[in-house]
Amino acid sequence: MAQEDPGPMGSTASAADVVRSLHRAVGAHDLEGIVAHFAPDYALEDPVRPDRSFRGREQVRRNWSHLLASMDGLALEERRLVADGSTVWAEIAIRGRLADGREQALRGVMLFRVAGGLIAAGTFYLAPVVRDGIDADAAVLDLVSEPGR
Repeated sequence: MAQEDPGPMGSTASAADVVRSLHRAVGAHDLEGIVAHFAPDYALEDPVRPDRSFRGREQVRRNWSHLLASMDGLALEERRLVADGSTVWAEIAIRGRLADGREQALRGVMLFRVAGGLIAAGTFYLAPVVRDGIDADAAVLDLVSEPGR
């Protein structure tokens, strides 16, 4: 049986160290470095948009390849990071400029499970920042209103 690559931090790195190393690879725009942090059978769950969930490191490569190519000056800010054993909670902000010059920003929380120095699973609560002028009262009313009303 083939030995699995323990990832760029080695199999004894703490879960927090692995995720922080991933964030550094994103900041360096190092696609191969980013992908190297993920297990071949990595599983991503997106509970808010379940159709976007996936399995496999190659989807990670496609996603980050597109983001790095499409968002000039892409930067990742780690706002908070908390580790509990093999689980890491990270609040992040990603910013960059689109081809038309507009700024794109994503914010949210990512939960990672790290095993053997690789990110084995993730749950994303990450979405584009939207400034639509709708305050909290209007948002709640919109959420519970009848369609077409």
